[in-house]
Amino acid sequence: QVQLVESGGGLVQAGGSLRLSCKASVRTFSIYAMGWFRQAPGKERAFVSAVNSHGDRTYYTDSVKGRFTISRDNAKSTVYLQMNSLKPEDTAVYYCAADSKDLGSRTMSAYDYWGQGTQVTVSS
Repeated sequence: QVQLVESGGGLVQAGGSLRLSCKASVRTFSIYAMGWFRQAPGKERAFVSAVNSHGDRTYYTDSVKGRFTISRDNAKSTVYLQMNSLKPEDTAVYYCAADSKDLGSRTMSAYDYWGQGTQVTVSS
C-alpha cells in the first residue's frame, strides 16, 4: 500500500507561482511513475503532468506546457510540480498519483494510488 500526501497548495494571484509536493510513504518509490491531475469545480478530473520512475521523461497537458515543471527526488520519495505564471483557470484541487507500471500515462485508470488532493486557487 502506498500513501501519498500532497502539500503546497494555496491562494495566489494570477501570474504568481506555487510549488506542490507529494510525499510517498513507500520504500520502492523509485519504481513508480508519478502523475499530477486536477479537478476544477463542476469538471472531471484531468491530467496535468507525469514523470517516469527515473525522472528523465516528462509529460504535460498542452495548457500547462512552458509554465509547469514536474520533477522528482527519489531519495526523498517526493514528486514536485512547480507552477509558474498561474492563471485563474488553473484553479482546482490537485492530486498526485502513483503508477507501478511506470507508464507515465495521461489516463487515470493507469494509476494505482492517489492522494487526497490540495487546493490551488488563482485569483484574477
